[in-house]
Amino acid sequence: MIWYPWLNQPYRQLVSQHQAGRGHHALLLQSLPGMGDASLVWGLSRWLMCQRRDGFKSCGACHACQLMLAHTHPDWYQLTPEKGKQSLGIDAIRSVTEKLYHHAQQGGAKVVWLPDASQLTEAAANALLKTLEEPPKNTWFLLSSHQPADLLATLRSRCQNFHLAPPPEEPSLSWLQKQVAAPQEACITALRLSGGAPGAALALLEEKCWTAREALCHALPEALQSDVLRLLPVLNHDDAARRIGWLCALLLDALKWQQGGGAFITNADRQPLVAGMASQLPGSALDLSLREWIICRDRLLHVSAVNRELLLTDRLLGWEQMLHTPTVG
Repeated sequence: MIWYPWLNQPYRQLVSQHQAGRGHHALLLQSLPGMGDASLVWGLSRWLMCQRRDGFKSCGACHACQLMLAHTHPDWYQLTPEKGKQSLGIDAIRSVTEKLYHHAQQGGAKVVWLPDASQLTEAAANALLKTLEEPPKNTWFLLSSHQPADLLATLRSRCQNFHLAPPPEEPSLSWLQKQVAAPQEACITALRLSGGAPGAALALLEEKCWTAREALCHALPEALQSDVLRLLPVLNHDDAARRIGWLCALLLDALKWQQGGGAFITNADRQPLVAGMASQLPGSALDLSLREWIICRDRLLHVSAVNRELLLTDRLLGWEQMLHTPTVG
């Protein structure tokens, strides 16, 4: 498991709570994708399991540590959906709960990790809730979520909510430039498009993904001047929602540019494109375009069995009509 420098402070904070006897039996770790929440959970789990802790460190040599390093510790449970399924059902929760109420096989702590708590079905969440209300002794639940608002309010209320915030841009940029050979403006843009999460920025800068964004940026000026349907081949992919997110960031940047906020744009590597959009489109058109594309993205993400190509085509045709309506300004 890769350890990231921005995890040092939150790790020490969480361990300190346990050292002071204030460690909550259920931790809900909230973070953006690419923040390394899995690494933080793994580090905390190792410390909780260790039988000969050395301050903030697990010893790495005791039997419990050896089992953790081999990923064979019988008292550490990772709950994920069965292969081919998207949700975590009640049977999985009941199965692990039965084991938790027995004596720990290694005589120490028992740890349950849910890498994505939003995958819990409502029945599974309610079953887990009952266990959290009366947790077995020396048992710790570690839940991760990128969308905590999707969880049951009662489940969130039984947990200690811990926000793994993105680090400041400067140290993130320094770390990112050590990982990838990319221009500084590209790294800054990747960080801002990723909400400041360095791991997500690194993934965005991978050739395939970055090339897709570049294609959108190249196609956009001509599409706005002549035929926005030219954007359909650029947007109509499995990651269409993400590509729409890039488009929305450009529209928002153009609004910032019009208001004199050029220093705060997300797409730092595309200032001429942003400036061109800001001069070509009135603020009302940019604002309405942004709102409509956000709705389109939301439908892609949440409407079951949506026809992606049809939805994108309809949005592009509507956008073209709106952009060429004289009263839009």
